[in-house]
Amino acid sequence: MREGQVIVGLDVGTTKVCALVGECRDNGVNLIAIGSAPSHGLRKGIVVNIEATVESIRTALEEAERLSGISINNVYVGIAGGHIKSFSSYGAVGIKSGEVTDEDIEKALEAAKAVYVPLDREVLHVLPLEYLVDGEEGIMNPVGMAGVRLEARVQIVTGSVSAVQNLVRCCEKAGVQVNDIVLEPLASSIATLTDNEKKEGTVLIDIGGGTTDIALYKRGVLLHTSVIAIGGNHITNDLAIGLRLPVQEAERVKMKYGSVISSGGIENDARIMVAGRDEKVIPRSYITEIILPRCEELLGIIKTELEESGAYDEVSYGVVLTGGASQLEGLAVLGEATLGLPVRVGLPRGFEGPPGLAGDPRYSTGIGLLLYGYTAETPPIMRGDVFSSILSRMKEWVKGFLKKKTFKGIFLEEGGLHEFRH
Repeated sequence: MREGQVIVGLDVGTTKVCALVGECRDNGVNLIAIGSAPSHGLRKGIVVNIEATVESIRTALEEAERLSGISINNVYVGIAGGHIKSFSSYGAVGIKSGEVTDEDIEKALEAAKAVYVPLDREVLHVLPLEYLVDGEEGIMNPVGMAGVRLEARVQIVTGSVSAVQNLVRCCEKAGVQVNDIVLEPLASSIATLTDNEKKEGTVLIDIGGGTTDIALYKRGVLLHTSVIAIGGNHITNDLAIGLRLPVQEAERVKMKYGSVISSGGIENDARIMVAGRDEKVIPRSYITEIILPRCEELLGIIKTELEESGAYDEVSYGVVLTGGASQLEGLAVLGEATLGLPVRVGLPRGFEGPPGLAGDPRYSTGIGLLLYGYTAETPPIMRGDVFSSILSRMKEWVKGFLKKKTFKGIFLEEGGLHEFRH
């Protein structure tokens, strides 16, 4: 990015929509303004009401424009939800010049992407895990190395075409074009994890309103990602039902008095005022009794996910919690006791500007989107025309079918057998 260029990160969450405006500088991103609005029309990270979502996005963008004095035309938008899937792939090419070049790396990555992806799935990211030169493993940057064969192992992240399409349409109806769609755990990790944490092994747990995203980093790369369909809204709903409060009041009570650990003593016996149908006074311990079971359930599911994915074998730096619900008092302590790993709360970092604007974990994804846009060197992959993307893939499939002899997903061309790609 050029100095002075403006980047906008759009975090379309289940609870809120945030538009963050940043200015590129030689030493990083300067945060200028944040516009936010309550999110309506999303459920568990997926758009379920186009018009309501458009209105929320438009409101957040208008506030960001008013505060920054800048007209917003393009955004980097985050995406999450249970439809996100990832899988490993592999590609290999010959090194023509005897020395690995950037062109060789691009060809190896293209070969790794040459896998069958169903037409109802859209590739969001192709993330290199490692390179091999003549069988030598664990190479992160092979440029300049001598050899005759270059191999690439990658993680391919895909999302539902309909979910991606609806999100892009909402942005376009709100008056902006999408530069790129970014996996939200990836964006959050850019803003919250240190280089050492990514290198040595860390699990990022981003607790959003409708879902909780899990991302495992090791050797500086994303090894695994998954989504759990429980988030901060479930805790809010528990409080609303248990205390018979409106959802808005339950959210206020959660953020102000929420705790998962009974501290005992005067503080735990304190009585607080809540406003339901009538104002009433309750012991603060009631809030802990309602919140604790849901947090224990969430952490238990996270532990099972880490065990099944083999993350415990890779983690040495522990766990980083981020997202709005990570601010619950005592959640990090409960996390350490449940997961058996060191836990800290991750605040967004790596930007300039008034810390009060984004110095809390609710804005980790938004700051990460700005930092992603700042370091992006490739042309945007999403232009808001998912139908054209699908049509292009279908045309390529038909061309390949007419030109090549096909059988069970394998085609024969000059140079040998290759895996079918639509």
